Amino acid sequence: MDPGRQAMINGWKSPPSQADRDGRDRRGRDRDRDRDITGPRFDSTNRISKTQRPPPPKSTGANSAAAGRYLTQDQQSEQFVADEDKFVLRQAKKKADIRVRELRAKPIDYLAFNLRFIDTDRDIFDDDDADAEITLLGPEAILESLGEAQLRELDEDIRSYHTLEFNKKNKEYWAALLALCADRRQKLKPQGPEGRAVTSVASDVDRILSPKSLVQLEALEKQIRAKLQSNEPIDTDYWEQLLKSLLVYKAKATLKSICDEIKTARVDLLRTRDPEKAKELEASGGYPGAAPAPGSAGSSSKPAARPSASVMASASSSSAPPPGTARFAAVGTEDFSQATKALYDREVAKGISEGEEIFTAEEEVPGVSKPLWADKYRPRKPRYFNRVQMGYEWNKYNQTHYDHDHPPPKVVQGYKFNIFYPDLIDKTKAPTFKIIREHGRRKGESLAPAGSEDTCLIRFIAGPPYEDIAFRIVDREWDYSAKKERGFKSSFDKGILQLHFQFKKIYYRK
Repeated sequence: MDPGRQAMINGWKSPPSQADRDGRDRRGRDRDRDRDITGPRFDSTNRISKTQRPPPPKSTGANSAAAGRYLTQDQQSEQFVADEDKFVLRQAKKKADIRVRELRAKPIDYLAFNLRFIDTDRDIFDDDDADAEITLLGPEAILESLGEAQLRELDEDIRSYHTLEFNKKNKEYWAALLALCADRRQKLKPQGPEGRAVTSVASDVDRILSPKSLVQLEALEKQIRAKLQSNEPIDTDYWEQLLKSLLVYKAKATLKSICDEIKTARVDLLRTRDPEKAKELEASGGYPGAAPAPGSAGSSSKPAARPSASVMASASSSSAPPPGTARFAAVGTEDFSQATKALYDREVAKGISEGEEIFTAEEEVPGVSKPLWADKYRPRKPRYFNRVQMGYEWNKYNQTHYDHDHPPPKVVQGYKFNIFYPDLIDKTKAPTFKIIREHGRRKGESLAPAGSEDTCLIRFIAGPPYEDIAFRIVDREWDYSAKKERGFKSSFDKGILQLHFQFKKIYYRK
């Protein structure tokens, strides 16, 4: 068949003639000689060829940013650690907020809760409308209410927050508290000859530094450092002590500035909820018992009394104590000495740990008549601050019927009794306690129905001028081991009777 006809049937082009082929080859050779060797080759069959790819654009700012998103392994590790620190800090703040609202907070929780009103990094979904109404102690008052052991623990907690914090103002807040905590611990230590020599000029140091503002203190700090680094003949001990004192006053000034911001933020929150309380807070220093603001109503030349640490135990309301704490908050007509009040405030400042609740199950002491010494000394009930430890028991039954998402009911696991006897007439005889089981029941016997536990009375006995006091507790076998924080403790020291114990755990075998 003719090649042209076959091409027509198959949809091809007709084969070119010899002249056409010769002309095309000649034009192709001229084009090959003139073409760009890096460009596409000429298609002799006249088919569509790919266009030349344009050269890549030069690097721009957007491209550089995109390239910067690819991190090295070290950068990825640093990013992971930073994100983990942020998560830990966020969780610590959230737990502190919860403990303050539930009245079981430790001193570090109150310090963290103080900061939340101006913390720009907090989660706004964790806010509670009633947070501004919670009565709080000032940071300095919290530090002054603690002893050496509590300050040492608080110092570690503050360092943890300061290490994790990345907000500049928040870091300044924790740094100032670190300086004041260290100063407070130093003052509580017994002084040697050098310390007594420093104390002799303390009034002069206070007179110089107390009226100065933060800016003036920073300027004075530069001058003192320059003087210490110079070759002038100076009293080095005096100027070094002055510098140490200046850093403490500088921390106080920084903390006061931050606390003023906190007060302003709280007042703004209260204006819509409780205008009267907002005005009262604005006229004060921002905390109960603080000195009024200059020029406000009620301001006077007299310094304000330092607030009691018992505010921390009843922080949710300024007018009424929390449920179950009326025995602690209301002094009534009972004559509590200043020594008792100081011991009580110090114990309250420790707060309530997780798994603990305030324990107030006071009972009438059975068969007690008027003590023989009542005519000579006025009988009084001792003050106390007790805690009950609650938790879950994961025995075989509870493991079968419950899980960690749906836990079993909490049960009593132990008690912490702290009873204050600072004014004992005979201090050589320590107070004691004894267990009273009613209805002739003996130790180990049970008269309680199935599913409930026996109870008994624990009676605390001391000499004049204190009456006996009793509490109803669960009657189970005590664990007398010396485990850290959770072990048995029975002591009488510095006017405090401490009886801490937990119940033995019962393990069921198949």
